[in-house]
Amino acid sequence: MGREKSRRLSGSRDFRQRLVLATLTSTPIIIKDIRAGEGGLRQHEMSLLHLLDKVSDQHVIDVNDTGTKVGYKPGVVLGGKDLEHDCGVHRGIGYFIEPLILLGLFGRSPLSIRLKGITNDTKDPSVDTFRMVTLHMLKHFGVPLEGLELKIENRGAPPRGGGEVLLRVPNINSTLKAVNWIDEGMVKRIRGVTFSTNVSPQIENRILYAARGLFNKFIPDVHIFTDHRAGLSGGLSAGYGVSVVAETTTGCLISADATVSYPNVDEMSEQSKKPELMSPEDLGEQVASMLLEEVAQGGVVDSTHQSLLFMLCALCPPDVSKVRVGQLTPHAIESLRNIKEFLDVKFIIKPDPNSNTVTLKCVGAGVKNLARKIS
Repeated sequence: MGREKSRRLSGSRDFRQRLVLATLTSTPIIIKDIRAGEGGLRQHEMSLLHLLDKVSDQHVIDVNDTGTKVGYKPGVVLGGKDLEHDCGVHRGIGYFIEPLILLGLFGRSPLSIRLKGITNDTKDPSVDTFRMVTLHMLKHFGVPLEGLELKIENRGAPPRGGGEVLLRVPNINSTLKAVNWIDEGMVKRIRGVTFSTNVSPQIENRILYAARGLFNKFIPDVHIFTDHRAGLSGGLSAGYGVSVVAETTTGCLISADATVSYPNVDEMSEQSKKPELMSPEDLGEQVASMLLEEVAQGGVVDSTHQSLLFMLCALCPPDVSKVRVGQLTPHAIESLRNIKEFLDVKFIIKPDPNSNTVTLKCVGAGVKNLARKIS
């Protein structure tokens, strides 16, 4: 791989985002000093490279023996149907869905892939949040909702997983559509879903009543569905959790989710005895408070979706996109740096002291789906 042309990066941070941006801009990269002395690439990062290998063609991935250096020369994103990938048990399926959505939109053909692993955990957004919020966010950018689908076939909680989801992403004709999305409106209703795997179904009602007790002080229209799974469809571990979404008068979706389960494989080795788990009542109240906090912050998306929103704005045609978010998260700030490095798109950031929100404007890089034209 041509060393003189490769963009040289170092460190393990934003590994996922760097790979996605490198692929969409066809920029060869070399990442060195990945956790030097600490074992290099983690299991989930290797799994991500395998996944990238499955959905693209004519690419070169080169990892050194110690896993501290990765060379990547992007090829063409193919998409494809009936693909399968085992995400492992070190990170949730949510870690893999976000890059797949971005890559799938710029694929040669629509993407249909079955992902296996942990559906709900504490580190990554749950598959329910992706289904109820993330996929709907794409329609603002001109992505048709017809081909977009996330079907939860089996649930899987940490530490052993066993969940399975089917993700479908359509490929766009040419480019996304620039947005002017600054009015978040007022919350008109709250929807959600609780889940439990291989535990008493009664737990879900306890979560539900606790969450609704807090929500009903502010809004009457609250409906939280239950999804109890046992046996094969409940995966290999016991756990429970809840995902809630506030829908506003202007069609914005603000989400929060939480899961209770035994620690995953990495954390289990550090603790000899099983820890005390949070009670369903505390979980319900915690998630309700998290959602109310997200709504209070303002903005058209919640804090977990900020970086995806900025990525989509930067990939739009060379037209002005304008969005409003609450307080910027460290991950979102890091994303803005990566976007500037790969796409050369700068955001004009204007804080609004009255509402404590931030308005961001940018001119898109005009990334086109060239893979589709080749075919």
